Amino acid sequence: MGEDARHTDSGIEVQPIYGSNVDETASDRIGEPGSYPFTRGVYPDMYRGRLWTMRQYSGMGGAEETNRRFRYLLDHGQTGVSVAFDLPTQMGLDSDHPRAEGEVGKTGVAIDSVDDMERLFEGIPLDQVSTSMTINATAPILLLLYELVAEKHGIESAKLSGTVQNDLLKEYAARGTYIYPPQPSMRLITDLFAYAGERIPRWNTISISGYHMREAGATAAQEIAFTLANGIAYVQAAVDAGLAVDDFAPRLSFFFACHMNFFEEIAKFRAARRMWATIMRDRFGAEDPRSQALRFHTQTGGATLTAQQPENNIVRTALEAMAAVLGGTQSLHTNSFDEALALPTEQAVKIALRTQQVLGYETGVAETADPLGGSFYVESLTDELERLATEIIEKVEAMGGAVAAIEAGYYQDEIHEAAFRIQRGIETEERIVVGVNRFVDAVEKPVQLQEISAEETARQLERLRELRGSRDQHAVDEAVAEVEETARGTGNLLPRMREALRLRATLGEVSDALRRVFGEYRPTY
Repeated sequence: MGEDARHTDSGIEVQPIYGSNVDETASDRIGEPGSYPFTRGVYPDMYRGRLWTMRQYSGMGGAEETNRRFRYLLDHGQTGVSVAFDLPTQMGLDSDHPRAEGEVGKTGVAIDSVDDMERLFEGIPLDQVSTSMTINATAPILLLLYELVAEKHGIESAKLSGTVQNDLLKEYAARGTYIYPPQPSMRLITDLFAYAGERIPRWNTISISGYHMREAGATAAQEIAFTLANGIAYVQAAVDAGLAVDDFAPRLSFFFACHMNFFEEIAKFRAARRMWATIMRDRFGAEDPRSQALRFHTQTGGATLTAQQPENNIVRTALEAMAAVLGGTQSLHTNSFDEALALPTEQAVKIALRTQQVLGYETGVAETADPLGGSFYVESLTDELERLATEIIEKVEAMGGAVAAIEAGYYQDEIHEAAFRIQRGIETEERIVVGVNRFVDAVEKPVQLQEISAEETARQLERLRELRGSRDQHAVDEAVAEVEETARGTGNLLPRMREALRLRATLGEVSDALRRVFGEYRPTY
């Protein structure tokens, strides 16, 4: 290895110049947009027909405050709603639970009941707006609450469109907002697949997420591999539960990060599409092209944002957003420049949204599908990332699949090792981060930050007390008991959960019914 050797984040050596490396199989590997193996994109005309969905991930305090932010963004041209929930909501705890103290409304909006969900979407036409909800352990509850609010306003479930993340495997591997052990969690996931397939057919029932693993330190190759390995596990679980692959697979979606190594990120998306198409066709026998096509949402990097010189993050986000678009994303969230410090202010989130709008309407990158397709460098990176990711998936499969590999700590160990290499590179200045280890300002000017008031938390607790005092408690108790009884059997849990929530049972009460049967997960690695 020469002294001037350079590598991508995944360890791929970058040559000084790339020439033609085309063999007789290259045209089959690359293909055409909208056709197997979808390397060049999932639609023939990509953004010429319609730009990607512009979503800004939002949630703070109580439902009313978050509703105001939704309306602000929609008024400024956002084309889809994306909901961030606070930690108690993610963990199946009501806002007045002792473990929720100090966390209510801090990392997102607090949702305890159908009343909160109605306040969250007041004045927003649910049959006209696509809604993404970043929620996992309690995903069935939040989807059911959304459906109940739509029903109250006379909107048929079949007209609802959106996504729930509903990806528990990556929670065990990287993020930690799990409740139940893996097997009952997989049951909840496949129950949601079946329920939505019958009642909410336009809904994306899972967003198989590499984002949080990448944010925790995974390389681009690891992000592809671990995400697709998790996808294999979900598809297999659904097939084992008796679902036909082409009945549910068209509603699977994915969620990736986009970090700063510009060309590797573009190649990452292309490689992931090609790999998933092959997995679905050859391993699971999927015949519907929609089952083979990997559709994905992208969020620009949070780990790449810096607290130092935060205005530089505007540039970082713009470049990452450009890479996501050149890589063919279906929807995009651009992080705000102040998100390394706090929830974003209105000014910061508007700049982030305007970044997408400038990209879509001023740069010309949306005029043709896969603009970098055929680039010697990008095609080489795509092939090499596919090779590296395939090797990792084979290791996961040899361990018994994603669930077994996560339970053994394999994902976690690999991600931690990659994160260590990144941090060591920053500390030794082999990896330059502007404003952090090079081009540092002696004095940092303060940035206005978003704050959640104690009064907002107090209002949330008071609303919860009022709900408990005004509902038919006997009916709620009976409905929650039915949820618990169903959990002890094998039936689909969502209809029973829906009835309890309709009667104004809380998110915590329904989650506790499942806890009594499933228990809580405690890592053993």
